[in-house]
Amino acid sequence: MAVFTPVPFDTARNLLLRLGLGELQNLEGIEGGIENTNYFATTDQGAWVLTLFERLTAEQLPFYLRLMKHLAQRGIPVPEPAADARGQLLHSVCGKPAAVVNRLAGKSVLVPEPQHCAAVGDMLARMHLAGRDFELRQPNLRGLPWWNETAPLVLPHLDEAQAALLREELAYQNHIAASSRYAALPRGPIHADLFRDNVLFDGDRLSGFFDFYFAGVDTWLFDLAVCLNDWAIDWHAGRHDPLRAAAMLDAYQAVRPLEAAERQLLPAMLRAGALRFWISRLWDWYLPREARMLKPHDPAHFERVLRERATHPAFILSESATA
Repeated sequence: MAVFTPVPFDTARNLLLRLGLGELQNLEGIEGGIENTNYFATTDQGAWVLTLFERLTAEQLPFYLRLMKHLAQRGIPVPEPAADARGQLLHSVCGKPAAVVNRLAGKSVLVPEPQHCAAVGDMLARMHLAGRDFELRQPNLRGLPWWNETAPLVLPHLDEAQAALLREELAYQNHIAASSRYAALPRGPIHADLFRDNVLFDGDRLSGFFDFYFAGVDTWLFDLAVCLNDWAIDWHAGRHDPLRAAAMLDAYQAVRPLEAAERQLLPAMLRAGALRFWISRLWDWYLPREARMLKPHDPAHFERVLRERATHPAFILSESATA
């Protein structure tokens, strides 16, 4: 989340009135994130989030908006896009495609305990199953093809050791993606960016998953690996945290047990998740866009995570997770 496009108060007010969401009382730009323009909008009827899409096109956006609607209608706590009188979920603000969703209750837990990881694992599995009958198909736009396209753009900014790591890991992930084991992995709509700041807790209750604008159809295992790489990692060293990882995996598998191919490829997908975010953070760090309130993330963290995942590939599922 960030502010690339300033939105006049009256422009936001007119949109919210047209959507039947009440009279705008306060409009506040949201810090954090790097992709879209986001505002908190408070009306006399409730609290909303207004998003202007800076990179995604009007052709791509129906997938995300309809996926959120689909999941919300199946009991997954996600923001539900507001429709106009014609049932349209995608709107236009300041010449940009835009959406308005309800603001979920709660706050992010940035120092999670095992019980938070378990709650995320449980709901992630439920979300995967709830998306099985979602009819739209759109690939993960930050998947392997994007890594292959973007790596040459960031390589000139790296030192020799970093460049070697990037080239070697990219070659490894291309090899994995061409394997029959990878082809056997179950797939469906995934969040693809379910970090701690994209999950809300209202007290001890998980109250929401949000920011679905990196979602796409990919392997469910990759989605789980992305979560493990943020929720079950020692932040400073980038090392695996076995207690939090076990809590997440056990809770996930209580809803959807991993298949044999998934258990075999979990170490590779943990590396894939680290590589994806290292590349994207390198891109945002060295090739930034102009924006108000934009704070790109330091790419060094996911370089550490990737080195740890590649150096210590053995990932032992807990006894209850493999049962």
